[in-house]
Amino acid sequence: MSVTEGFFVDWDGNTRRTLDPRGGYLCEIDAVARYVAVTTRSGTLVHEATFYKSLADIEKAGIKASLVAGSHPWGKREDGF
Repeated sequence: MSVTEGFFVDWDGNTRRTLDPRGGYLCEIDAVARYVAVTTRSGTLVHEATFYKSLADIEKAGIKASLVAGSHPWGKREDGF
């Protein structure tokens, strides 16, 4: 897997850029399989998502998810984040 520019939907339903997931996370992408693995810096898998090459591809899939900046926190305070 490699890092490829694109988008994915996080566990809160937000769209994030694969090159800037932040939160201490990294993205590994398999573009052919349309797969995103979100991992910690030590390699622990914390989230799996579908890879989208563009925001238009997310809309075509019928997903309504706001694009958030990398600085937007993962999770919610009530979830312990």
